[in-house]
Amino acid sequence: MKKYDYLIVGAGLFGSTFAYEMSKQGKKCLVIDRRNHIGGNIYCEDINGINVHKYGAHIFHTSDKQIWDYVNSFVEFNNYINSPIANYKGELYNLPFNMNTFTKLWGDVRTPDDAKNKIKEQTKELENIEPSNLEEQAIRLVGKDIYKKLVKGYTEKQWGRDCKELPSFIIKRLPVRFTFNNNYFNDKYQGIPIGGYNKIIEKMLENCDVELNVDYLDNKEKYNSLADKILYTGMIDEYFNYSLGNLDYRTLKFETGILENVENFQGNAVINYTDRETPYTRIIEHKHFEFGTQKDTVITKEYPSNWKIGDEAYYPVNDEKNNTLFEQYRLLAYQETNVIFGGRLGNYKYYDMDKVIIEALNLVESINKN
Repeated sequence: MKKYDYLIVGAGLFGSTFAYEMSKQGKKCLVIDRRNHIGGNIYCEDINGINVHKYGAHIFHTSDKQIWDYVNSFVEFNNYINSPIANYKGELYNLPFNMNTFTKLWGDVRTPDDAKNKIKEQTKELENIEPSNLEEQAIRLVGKDIYKKLVKGYTEKQWGRDCKELPSFIIKRLPVRFTFNNNYFNDKYQGIPIGGYNKIIEKMLENCDVELNVDYLDNKEKYNSLADKILYTGMIDEYFNYSLGNLDYRTLKFETGILENVENFQGNAVINYTDRETPYTRIIEHKHFEFGTQKDTVITKEYPSNWKIGDEAYYPVNDEKNNTLFEQYRLLAYQETNVIFGGRLGNYKYYDMDKVIIEALNLVESINKN
């Protein structure tokens, strides 16, 4: 009999949720991670009393009451509302695109009808055309002016490609409103855990064994011998040693600094820099996530870049070529009898945090049924 029922590779939100649910059922779980901390990309680092989102801004939002109650069972959430600002060459605009944005950009726009007419005027040529790329989709949604100032440069930095080469579905995640509402999300529930996301993951894993600074793929035989089943949440192509070729990802570089005796650097948690020339996509001022009043502040500049083997993978590039290759890897995964693939990298799919939890809970439920 093996020491553990489950080996969970990856101590992020997906793996930790799975481990928590299985440990509640009396299963023995070992959770391992390459990094020197638990929490995956939602890990927060305490710098001068500020919870710094080490791998970029994470705002929890959901319309699912059960999921909201679930995360609040681990820690209380504050009432933070995500209201990013766009900086285009020194001009500041509210996001998501709303009446504040439209009135600032177009001096003669005052009412929702004014804005709709202005956008209609700028989208005439695409009126009866199904958008074939992101540029066409964006112009169809918000017109040429907003596209050029607030979409094009930011998106091309984010994805490392010309907007004409990007699929149209990417821009559908951006809300457009004809109200003076700066809340980025439409979800009913939203906030940041008071004291940071680490509190959730620590509680999830308190009845599990955890090993950090461990590379599973370098020690596969050893760790496989310890558990009856394996949940693998890393990159699916790396698991198979890129035998079919590598999938494409985007990676991020973070430049974090303490600004001593600066109480308030930018007045907002997130400011996007939407011109092409500024090398970073956004500056995050972390204290604003928890309404901090510390005498210092901590900011992070975020630089997207092309991924290469050995880099951290943050976003899958779900175009036709990569999705086809992923399906081939998934066929290989089905042949791994004791290994379950899950999470963002294991499923090669972008998930919001609430969807990560839902996927993990669904996996637990499907295992319990069998």
